[in-house]
Amino acid sequence: MTIDIDQLTEEELVALNHRIVERLKFLDTMQAHRDMMAFNIGSRVSFDSRQGRQLGTLIKFNRKTVTVVTDDSRRWRISPHLLSKVKDAKPVQKFIYNENQTE
Repeated sequence: MTIDIDQLTEEELVALNHRIVERLKFLDTMQAHRDMMAFNIGSRVSFDSRQGRQLGTLIKFNRKTVTVVTDDSRRWRISPHLLSKVKDAKPVQKFIYNENQTE
C-alpha cells in the first residue's frame, strides 16, 4: 500500500500523524494485553534486572504492565513480554539401593 503524502496540506499531515500515533498506541496496548494473558495472578515468574535474575509472584495486572513482588519483597512494574514463567520444582526423593533389601 502506498500513500502519496506529497499532496497533503500541513493540517492533513498533522491529522494523519495523530491517527498514526493513536493506531500505534492501540496496537501496543493490544500486544501487552495478549502478553498478559499468558499469566495469572499468583503465577511464579522471573525476569532480568540490573541486579540480576529476579524471581517473584505476579500480583496485579496494570494497563500495560504487571506488578510482581520478588522473593525479597520488592515490587516491580514489568512489561509482560519481559517475564518468563517459573515451573515449581518438586523436591527429588533420594532412592538408596540396597542389594540385601527384599521387596
